[in-house]
Amino acid sequence: MTSVPTPGGETPADSVEVSIVMPCLNEAETLATCIKKARRCLDEHGVKGEIIVADNGSTDGSPDIARALGARVVPVSARGYGNALMGGIAAARGRFVIMGDADDSYDFTALHPFIEKLRGGAEMAQGCRLPSGGGRVMEGAMPPSHRWLGNPMFSVMARRMFDAPVHDVYCGLRGFTKALYERLDLRCTGMEFAIEMIIKASVQGARIAEVPITLHPDGRTMHKSHLRTVRDGWRTLRFFLLCSPRWLFLLPGLALMAAGLAGYAVALPGATVSGVTFDAHTLLFASLALLAGFQSAQFAVFARTFAVNIGLLPEQPALARLLEFLRLERGLLIGVAAMLTGVSLLLGAVNQWRLAHFGQLDYAHTMRWVIPGVTLTSLGFQMMLFSFVLSILTLRRK
Repeated sequence: MTSVPTPGGETPADSVEVSIVMPCLNEAETLATCIKKARRCLDEHGVKGEIIVADNGSTDGSPDIARALGARVVPVSARGYGNALMGGIAAARGRFVIMGDADDSYDFTALHPFIEKLRGGAEMAQGCRLPSGGGRVMEGAMPPSHRWLGNPMFSVMARRMFDAPVHDVYCGLRGFTKALYERLDLRCTGMEFAIEMIIKASVQGARIAEVPITLHPDGRTMHKSHLRTVRDGWRTLRFFLLCSPRWLFLLPGLALMAAGLAGYAVALPGATVSGVTFDAHTLLFASLALLAGFQSAQFAVFARTFAVNIGLLPEQPALARLLEFLRLERGLLIGVAAMLTGVSLLLGAVNQWRLAHFGQLDYAHTMRWVIPGVTLTSLGFQMMLFSFVLSILTLRRK
């Protein structure tokens, strides 16, 4: 059964298995219902646990309601969904933590499947409200744009980009081990907190199980939901991209470089394909693709290295091998070699001009020296700068 709180509303740490954490900002309408349901679940299943309300500055008496019902109130002054949860989880004494919103949209009497998953070895038990993962959304519980577009789209992206084994990336009802939470070292203080948890747990190979749940209509009537469709959708997309330099920078960069090399392959010899002749103008387009693609690939390395340094993303073997190969001196040698080759081509073009007594030149012929020369010189210079910046970013590793 539920552990008996001390006079100060605290439960002895050695008797707590599960800590239920509810972030709260003016939830007086529904908070009592949520606390009562959570306590009933703990009592009915004989779980030794505690209920923590992480109050984020409520002015409607929510903290008093929580204390009156035996919950432990943890004041969190820094505003934000992530801040509130981090404050509540930091105070949790349980080996397992279950977090859920206090708006009565989640049924806290149905937490036992989460506990069973965690007891069975899962490091995270993620709730799923959508039918694709066995869940159910009650009439009026979720806006149609969220149910049929935003949530499924971002859930697919999470599975594709981060191998996250979930079908409802936005579900805020989830359980996890305190050990996993501490290992993830979460940083986001706003609504991205829940997304960051899934992304990091997935890329770090945590054992994640999914628990189908039913989403009920928000029980609040005095004020609207804190969610904002367009704003929160953009913040999620932005965070996905920031957490995946491969999709944001590397793959587009490699595609551009491949297109540039293909352009050079047909334009340098002046090939004609299906009646279309590729000439100097194609070389210009191909050079643009090469330069833009190389810059994008550089940004992928910078972003990933920075994300690893600050703990946002884990170490990656491929990146480690690349950093080992692209030491400053080797990168500089590659850059200098490319620059010298480019300058040589440019000097060859100047020599052609000299042989023509600085008069008219064969444009199509000369540009086949000038354009590759300019491109190689630029790429070599970029490579040298890239090597210096990368060396600065990896100073902490040495």
